[in-house]
Amino acid sequence: MSKLLPALCALAGHLPLGLLQRTGAVAGWLGLRVSKRFARLTGTNLEQAGLAANPRDYKHLVATSAAQTGMGAMELAIAWGRDVDGIARLVRRCEGWEAVEASLAAGRGLLFVTPHLGAYDIAGRYLASRLPFPLTAMYRPPKLAWLEPMMQAGRVRGNGRTAPATPQGVRQVMKALRSGEATIVLPDQVPGQGEGVWVPFFGRWAYTMTLVARLGEMKNVDTFFFYGHRLGVGEGFEVRIRPLSEPFTGDKLADARRVNAEVEALIREAPEQYLWSYNRFKHPAGAELPPTVPVSEAD
Repeated sequence: MSKLLPALCALAGHLPLGLLQRTGAVAGWLGLRVSKRFARLTGTNLEQAGLAANPRDYKHLVATSAAQTGMGAMELAIAWGRDVDGIARLVRRCEGWEAVEASLAAGRGLLFVTPHLGAYDIAGRYLASRLPFPLTAMYRPPKLAWLEPMMQAGRVRGNGRTAPATPQGVRQVMKALRSGEATIVLPDQVPGQGEGVWVPFFGRWAYTMTLVARLGEMKNVDTFFFYGHRLGVGEGFEVRIRPLSEPFTGDKLADARRVNAEVEALIREAPEQYLWSYNRFKHPAGAELPPTVPVSEAD
């Protein structure tokens, strides 16, 4: 079974992009109707983010977001199953690569940060294909255990490496950065007890990891936020890269706020492509309670 699943993923990954995306869109729309949890989280998170101008726009954004979530799920077959050159050909443009080139020329480590926005796995594979050294992606094992062998087989190839979101994995990525290599971190995953702080995210308190700033403050490391913007159905992707706008300060709260501000800015470019069905605002077991004062009244 461990060999069969990656083989099936590779087979699905060679289906036309448009077919996979259309199938995913239908699955996303169906998800709104058959999964109460999916519909509730998508709707509630979008409503409280305040991104819709009116109720009609809100309904459209919920439906579009569900479709985009389904597309993203089907695109994993490409990210994990198609060869590196085949993935790279789907990226029509890359905005901001010149800043990465400058860091490469200076021999600096590269910290790439991407939220669950657009085709983030495809974008990560694309970045790895352009780097002259390994790119190590931190990850948490999926809740569906049968997905892990496909994920590992898809990511650990070419320049791709993985590191678990554990103390050992953190040491692994820190070693890579000290060696002038690259790593990818997803900043909007809810961290465990003691690994985050409560800071605003789209007007609500969100327990936010401090790891991004910890890595970004390392000597000779440059930080870049990025995502894979999904173009029209079957038309491919554009990788958009943004250097960290302001340096980290060493203050955990201020730096976590900076991370969320950078992530919000990316999401506002394509709000329908964000994974609004993720329970971003949950309270991790054992973590301190969030502030009682509303975000709007906080300093």
